[in-house]
This record gives sequence, structure tokens and C-alpha cells, in this order.
Amino acid sequence: MLTRRQLLQTGLGGAAALALATLLASPQPEGPAEDWAKPLKLRALTPRDAQLLAAIAPAVLGAGVAPPEDVVRGVDRAVAGLPPATRAELRQLLDLLGNPWGRRWIAGVSTPWRQASADDISAFLRRWRGSSFPLLRSGYQALHQLLNAAWYGNPASWPALGYRQPAAVMEMLP
Repeated sequence: MLTRRQLLQTGLGGAAALALATLLASPQPEGPAEDWAKPLKLRALTPRDAQLLAAIAPAVLGAGVAPPEDVVRGVDRAVAGLPPATRAELRQLLDLLGNPWGRRWIAGVSTPWRQASADDISAFLRRWRGSSFPLLRSGYQALHQLLNAAWYGNPASWPALGYRQPAAVMEMLP
């Protein structure tokens, strides 16, 4: 039979073990993102979104292919033009990935985005692309399409592709 003292000792021991496990399992907090994103003058994205997208862009587009600032500006322009319902869904995805707990336990990236290795980010994207959960696959597709459209819609990417826009069209672009 369990005595009151044994019950209290077991409860305190369990609480201490749970507190230690929580401390060890908690993700590293993100640092301030405002400094990096201030010069970008974002309209639809937050500085934390910009930091997240800049970290993911090389894994989606290829390392060294696109300057992260240009990609983030392109995503910001694209998101600003989306319908409100689509923008709200994208906001939920970016908030989930921007949250340290979401980053750690749903994306599987334990370090902050700007410190995450290319292998960790690529592994996260592969897991989401091949996930059995349609919601994660949709999240992957949203990130993939947004980042690709933001960079390859940028005239700075066209020479590397061998694409030359007709002069008449270039005059109409902003």
C-alpha cells in the first residue's frame, strides 16, 4: 500500500523530471529580426517572416542562386497582392513556422531559422513535401511556389535563365 509520504515524494520527483524534460526539449528562442528586415521596407510581411523566408530560400532555389533580400522583397510584393482569405492562410503558416515551438516540433528544426543549417532546412522541406498529412504538403507547396515566383518573376533572375524580355514589355514593367 502506498503511503502519503511515498505519494508526495513520487509526485515531487515526477514534477521535477517533467520540468527538466520541458527545459531540455524547449526550442532556442529567436533573436530580434527587426534589424535585418528594416531596410527592406516590407508591406505585407513581418521582420520575422522575412528572416524565415530568407533562411528557406536557398534550400528551395539553390544556394547562391538568389540574394535573400531580393527574394523576400518579391514575396512581400506577391503577398500584398493576394486576396485577404489567402493572405490569412499564409499568415497562419508563417506564424506557425515563426513560432519557436512550431519550428521545433512541427518543422523539426531545433535552432533558430537564421542559424539553421542548409541540411536541416532541406530535411524539413523534404518531410513536408512527402508528408502523409495534406496540410503539411500544402504548406510546402505554398512556400515552394511563393519563393520560386518571387525570384523567377524578378527581372534580375532572367539573364541566368537565358531569357530576354522584349524591350516593349520591359518598358511597361515597374
